[in-house]
Amino acid sequence: MAFQAGMKYDVTVIGEIYLDHVFSGFADWPGPGEEIFTDQYAWELGGGAVTTACALSKLGRKVQLIGVVGEDQFPMIEARLATFGVSTKNIMLAGVRSGVTVSISTTKDRSFFTYRGANRELTERLRDVAASAKHVHLALPLSPNESEIILPALKRAGAMLSIDVGHHVSWLEDPRSLEIVRAIDYVMPNEKEAVILAGTPERYLELLRSLGVRHALIKLGSAGAIMLSDGVEYKAAPPDVETLDTTGAGDAFDAGFIDAVLSGLSPKQCIEYGCVCGALSTRAAGALQALPTRAEAEAVCEENYAA
Repeated sequence: MAFQAGMKYDVTVIGEIYLDHVFSGFADWPGPGEEIFTDQYAWELGGGAVTTACALSKLGRKVQLIGVVGEDQFPMIEARLATFGVSTKNIMLAGVRSGVTVSISTTKDRSFFTYRGANRELTERLRDVAASAKHVHLALPLSPNESEIILPALKRAGAMLSIDVGHHVSWLEDPRSLEIVRAIDYVMPNEKEAVILAGTPERYLELLRSLGVRHALIKLGSAGAIMLSDGVEYKAAPPDVETLDTTGAGDAFDAGFIDAVLSGLSPKQCIEYGCVCGALSTRAAGALQALPTRAEAEAVCEENYAA
């Protein structure tokens, strides 16, 4: 991992980039052999890295996104990211098509069907990119071999590190991943991922404390979030919003949390701000349409959490 002189960005987000087809508005899932219909469909860029990068930029941070996309799809991807002001200078091109995800959302939860495509080339190509930033967010299942090269370089450059691998079961079940976790400042799974890592959310928090991780988070969806920070547990509940689509809410939480960390807020304020950004992102179909501005997020924080 190469670094340019100085810190050009507030945040570098590294991860998988997808073309999303988002179907929402369903009250529940169909039974086997059944068909249900919706009037709510959107095409959008997707993947946790895209959502977190765009959300951070919407909050006013200077952000670059690093990933791999199909050469034929790059112009449309570049154009969409430009609307959020996200730098695409270090997005790499591949001879295969970009990853594709079909997202199906109900008012309670969502599921994904995914083709990884060009994203399979990401980890092997990370050595050649520049990631100069105050904070580096890893939105990918970093392999043990790559982590031995990439993480020390990031640390030497003075970057704070966070990771949200998403629902990559093989990574979450691999004991070697705990050594990767040990090197990260902020570990940010959702409840299902924490359970895969450790059996229960409570055991997850204790596991990360035993590994020496200072800040262990769990995103609990509509129940908010918990963080164990320097041995102290903090909880936050999200504000009430009219939820249309939960796609990308956890990734918007990541952005709010990282923005709050960079702003020097307290641990409790950080998870509150994350909860607000995650909740506000659910107001429209797709992961990007309803990402909040800083003014929106701060107003909701003041209304819901002010002492």
